[in-house]
Amino acid sequence: MSAHHVQTSELSRPLQLALLVAGLGLALLPLGAEEFTVDSVTRMMILALFAMSLDVLQGVTGLVSLGHAAYFGLAGYALAFLTPSNGPAQLWSSLALSMLASGLLALLVGALVVRTQGIYFIMVTMAFGQMVYYLFFDNKALGGSDGIYVNFRPDAVFFNLDNRLHFYYFTWVCLVLVFLGLRRLLKSPFGHALTGIRINEHRMRAVGFNTYTHKLSAFTLAGLLAGLAGYLWGAQTGFVNPELLGFHQSAHLIMMLILGGMGNFAGAIVGAFAFEYALHVLKDLPAVAGFDLGQHWQLSMGLFIVAVVIWLPQGLVGGLQKLSQRFKSGERP
Repeated sequence: MSAHHVQTSELSRPLQLALLVAGLGLALLPLGAEEFTVDSVTRMMILALFAMSLDVLQGVTGLVSLGHAAYFGLAGYALAFLTPSNGPAQLWSSLALSMLASGLLALLVGALVVRTQGIYFIMVTMAFGQMVYYLFFDNKALGGSDGIYVNFRPDAVFFNLDNRLHFYYFTWVCLVLVFLGLRRLLKSPFGHALTGIRINEHRMRAVGFNTYTHKLSAFTLAGLLAGLAGYLWGAQTGFVNPELLGFHQSAHLIMMLILGGMGNFAGAIVGAFAFEYALHVLKDLPAVAGFDLGQHWQLSMGLFIVAVVIWLPQGLVGGLQKLSQRFKSGERP
């Protein structure tokens, strides 16, 4: 399984071309799309950023976290508290401080949890995530269960996120830069070390790598990127509540990675878009024989994820990779 996983980190030429075309398509989409579509795709791109942040841990380093939503939600709350009551927050400073808050929390939590392995790591990350969730849920000073409104979107000189197109293209640029940066990191010595830790941590320690430092660095980086996504989510929706920090948010994120494929960051993007689109379709399903399929969309989504795991164990991107390889081999004499 590990060997196949390493292979999926490389993207075939047809898939690279498809990603390039998709990226250009996203850049041109606002020119002819309705406002609802622009807002929906913006939300998908934010979730794609969020999914890529977890892929640093789960797909590359092999660390499955069930508390990753804590860093996502914390950045949204940071934006809410940094926004003045009479006007918008300054974009660059509020973004930096929000990401810093998420990164510091990830550093503190990671300093403890990366000492554990396997099921213990999973459970401890979930425990810390639930601690942060209840900290905001039970504290009226932090908004309590009702959450907090973000009354103004951040702005900067000649740039205002309150403008729909500005917000869309800002998110698009973040998505492209983060994807390219993480792909570059994957091919760097640090990225190779993280891959080696996922495959065989004991061997990496035996050859002299400080695996604790590498895992903590990956954990902190993942928290920073989740903070970027959480900041944009809070800015777009204008509202943050404890549900952004909860277990269900982390579970949905893992399903996005499973759906798209892990370890190459393209799968995180494809999985986020596919998950959100499937969610939209399944919620609109009609009632059949008195059973409301749309209301019970979780059942249909679960069956969809199970089908993908069975038929495409490496996710949608892994399936596309195999398909392109078959076509390539079929062209050979």
